[in-house]
Amino acid sequence: MKIPFLPLGQINACYEPALSQRITAAVDSGWYILGKELRAFETSFADFCGVPFCIGCGNGLDALTLIFRAYLELGILKEGDEVIVPANTYIATVLAITQNRLTPVLVEPAVSTFNLDSRLLSAACSSKTRAILPVHLYGRAAVTEELLDFASRRRLLVIEDAAQAHGAVWDGKRAGCLGGAAAFSFYPGKNLGCLGDGGAVTTRNEELAQVIRALGNYGSHEKYVNDYQGVNSRLDEIQAATLSVKLPGLDADNEIRRQIALRYTREIQNENLILPEFPAAARSHVWHLYVIRSNRREKLRTYLKEKGIETLIHYPIPPHLQKAYAGKITHSGLPITENMAQEVLSIPIHPVLTGDQVSYVIEVLNAFRP
Repeated sequence: MKIPFLPLGQINACYEPALSQRITAAVDSGWYILGKELRAFETSFADFCGVPFCIGCGNGLDALTLIFRAYLELGILKEGDEVIVPANTYIATVLAITQNRLTPVLVEPAVSTFNLDSRLLSAACSSKTRAILPVHLYGRAAVTEELLDFASRRRLLVIEDAAQAHGAVWDGKRAGCLGGAAAFSFYPGKNLGCLGDGGAVTTRNEELAQVIRALGNYGSHEKYVNDYQGVNSRLDEIQAATLSVKLPGLDADNEIRRQIALRYTREIQNENLILPEFPAAARSHVWHLYVIRSNRREKLRTYLKEKGIETLIHYPIPPHLQKAYAGKITHSGLPITENMAQEVLSIPIHPVLTGDQVSYVIEVLNAFRP
């Protein structure tokens, strides 16, 4: 049996013929940037997340970068301010901080959740700390009462990296409305993915939303009138149309992912593997990825490949060990993050994975011997 990690063609085929019809209509309209498809998706996604404002942009990195840039323009942040961020995130999270000349303060994750360990916030906080950037890694909501209480007491911004958490729920609220602003990616492999690059910012803050919208449009609210030194980062009409077709099915797709994750968690029984925790509040995790751990990862990955099961590693090199940040990020040692990077392995999980395929993955993993 051959099981690809993520068969995007098969996943997108589930939305036909509506997907092709909507894309064709967008093409035939002759209007490809900042049109009605974008407005429709922004309204729908804002409603979905439970916020009044959504601003489409070019990709998830831009979304996060624009949030920080807008806070700088508003005088709420200034260059050199510190941002607490989990050390085991994808490099884009840290790039958004440093590209705005802010300072990342890397904090270890909790082993049980892969998310930022709220117990370490106090030690990471200094007189220069102005924000916390929780990352809903692999689809699990990273916000906790402890984190929000700490941020409130210290008057810190909470900015969500929600690139992997479309539809995740914490305390009755969706990712995207749990902090001052949130950044989403619609990269094709996301739970809500378009057919290229795409991203969005969600927020309750009208002033922040207005600044972000202008910054992503060359710094302009009005054509040829530029209030800021902005950039070109806009979600195009074809991508917006694609996302509008897919959004109504997102909750159902996420539920399929949860059921697969539950089967994996219950039925994979191999003492040589460490499975992710299945949270008590099921909807808090949308299982963008199902990540197991093994101290014999390369042998495991080779074994799974031989059995026809494709896997990926998220992520093999943490940001502080990348050449891009060599000598540029101060930290006092990050052993948990570095150990995870040596052990994590993502196995297939997606809405078109069949019951027989799930059973096969479970059977093969249970038979693994280092």
